[in-house]
Amino acid sequence: MKSTLTVCSSILILMLAGQAIAQADSDWQLSRTIDGHPDFQGVWENNTITPVERPDVFGDKEILTDEDVAFLQRRITEITAESSDALFGGGVLEAAFSGEVKSYDPTTGNYDQQWMAERTVHRRTSQITDPPNGKFPPRTEQAIAMGRERAQRREDHPADSWTDRSLGERCLSFGAPRLGSGYNSYWQIVQSRDTVAIIQEMAHDVRIIPIVDKPHIDEDIKLWHGDSRGYWDGDTLVIETTNYSDKSSGGPNTSAKINVERLTRISASALQYQFTSIDPGTYTAPYTREIIFDHTPDAIYEYACHEGNYGMENILAGHRMEERLAREAAGEN
Repeated sequence: MKSTLTVCSSILILMLAGQAIAQADSDWQLSRTIDGHPDFQGVWENNTITPVERPDVFGDKEILTDEDVAFLQRRITEITAESSDALFGGGVLEAAFSGEVKSYDPTTGNYDQQWMAERTVHRRTSQITDPPNGKFPPRTEQAIAMGRERAQRREDHPADSWTDRSLGERCLSFGAPRLGSGYNSYWQIVQSRDTVAIIQEMAHDVRIIPIVDKPHIDEDIKLWHGDSRGYWDGDTLVIETTNYSDKSSGGPNTSAKINVERLTRISASALQYQFTSIDPGTYTAPYTREIIFDHTPDAIYEYACHEGNYGMENILAGHRMEERLAREAAGEN
């Protein structure tokens, strides 16, 4: 958590089509490391309000107009004043245009806005740039069937054991790269001649990425966050990740997935991040997302999540109580 959120127009940084027009400096020159590579080092925040998929209200519109931005500034201020429920990810944009504030979780213990970082207005109506409609490609039949099976399993057996709970609840993994915005969504990048390290604030995961000629690990070895290799394409850092474990995702054949990231510094305070996922088990075609990461003087904070914490103990104990009450109601011993 970075700070209590009071959104007003004065803190909204406006960006047009991936260009940081509010922050760009015509005299800016790309800084480089001692090895001559672009310098990406520092802490970068992903606090965009841009949703992953384009809301239907926008139709085919890819870029927000000045009128849209003025409307967003006003509505975000109103929404913040009206509701204390936390708006995660693209929920801010959707709520502003739909007029409906959808709570993250309406149950006891819901997050409120003080858990959220200050959000940034960017001009894209969706992070997905390909397909051009701003939506994920259709899912495969296998992925649809697996999703139904998992949903039914969660309904019938929500907590028979810890393995029925999500990887996040178990503090095992929130994915890599994790691209959720507004909540523990900060990255720190550290570079050396041969390696780039990306520290994700969420779950304090560190990705160590060689940027030298080094083959991927054996295909029989599968990892939670995959096996990453990087290289420079001009002034763009390209990261290719393979060898994902099937356990790291709810989709089928995750081990066949390949993710390609492209990081390009476009101003003194903006990093263009493009992400292409080739996931044949889950989607019928690849898709690409684009996010603007903003440089920040803020520090990364510890995310003190550990497997077997009291939350998991209470979830399992609560479900055992539900089972006991159900047996008693049915007249069973």
